[in-house]
Amino acid sequence: MIKKSIACGLLFSSTLLFSSIATFAQQPASQQPANQLPAAQLPGAQLPSSTLPTPTPGQVVEQKPQVIPGPPQLAATGFILVDATTGSIVAEYNADQRLPPASLTKMMSSYLVVDEIEKGKVAEDAMVNISVKAWKMGGSRMYVKEGTQVPVIDLLRGVIIQSGNDSTVALAEYVSGNEDAFVDVMNQKAAQLGMTNTHFENSTGWPAEGHLTTAKDLAILARAIINDHPKHYPLYAEKYFFYNNIRQPNRNLLLFRDETVDGLKTGHTEEAGYCLVASSKRESTRFIAVVMGTASENARAAETEKLLAYGFRYFQTTPLYQAGQQVSTSRVWAGKAQEVTLGIPNNIVLTLPKGREQALQAKMHINEIIKAPIAVGQELGNLTVELDGQLIVNTPIVALQAVEEAGFFARLIDNLKLFFRNLFS
Repeated sequence: MIKKSIACGLLFSSTLLFSSIATFAQQPASQQPANQLPAAQLPGAQLPSSTLPTPTPGQVVEQKPQVIPGPPQLAATGFILVDATTGSIVAEYNADQRLPPASLTKMMSSYLVVDEIEKGKVAEDAMVNISVKAWKMGGSRMYVKEGTQVPVIDLLRGVIIQSGNDSTVALAEYVSGNEDAFVDVMNQKAAQLGMTNTHFENSTGWPAEGHLTTAKDLAILARAIINDHPKHYPLYAEKYFFYNNIRQPNRNLLLFRDETVDGLKTGHTEEAGYCLVASSKRESTRFIAVVMGTASENARAAETEKLLAYGFRYFQTTPLYQAGQQVSTSRVWAGKAQEVTLGIPNNIVLTLPKGREQALQAKMHINEIIKAPIAVGQELGNLTVELDGQLIVNTPIVALQAVEEAGFFARLIDNLKLFFRNLFS
């Protein structure tokens, strides 16, 4: 009796199996898989309206490339304009030339101090003993007094707003024990950030042989300040700081001229000329401008204004995809689930000429056969985006969910289906 039941079960399974294979084999070999889009169609059903266009299948949006004039000619030794979000360089001149940075050096000093604060290693209200060395520093000063104690946050404002050499040395000594040790950390952090043409000899920017950086490296540092420490970045927008009965204005004149400018730092020595690193945000676009070696305080502000105006006139930051955003689904073979959700692992944001986002063309390239088991984040294809025939994005398409292997008989059926699919295709 048991043998008869088993025989009947196997007969039923075999009939079902070959019925499924026959049905599958009758499908046209040229039929397009459901998980592949026509070449000109974009995966836009799940995308926000502010991102890629979604032309109908077969439609190609044709636009003539916009003619963008070259960047303005600036009366400066070197300059660079960078999108703070993407890191894309919009304009540059002598951006890799090694130059003395003067007090732009203090951007690295303030970065390291804020980093210690945000990691919980240094408290903002911690009291710092002012040494004779710090008190005797010349140049721009916060006017701290030797033998007194000053809170870390006040010294930090003295560095950022008043460009105090005294406050900078005091913080360097507090964080690392002495200025030389602090400078070692400055150079280590510069290397970590990719500031390959930078070397610091001191924490303040006081003229010293070999104390050099570039406009490009300073843009890298400015991006790190903005993106790594958003909580403390508003310090760079403060216009005045009052300490020791002395009220000093921020030396960045653009803070008083342009409400969209919210940082970062000025620098000046006879060797370096007048320098400025400024950042401005308008709507969703933020630019960083670095201008080095101008003739005066007004000149560095005016030349930086020209550079920022050029960037905002012709370019914009355009978000395309969000990390974890679904772009498609695909058939899964030999899995407990019949399909898997596919998406983009990282945010994709581009710097584009204004008005050109409608000319973007995106294509998905998904693996033809996807078999279980599938892990979350497993790469199953790629997505490309082109502008005017130029490839500007090539990012993986990954599984947004895990799919376990099916049982033995389900795997056997799918494997037979795949065998006949390949046989007839």
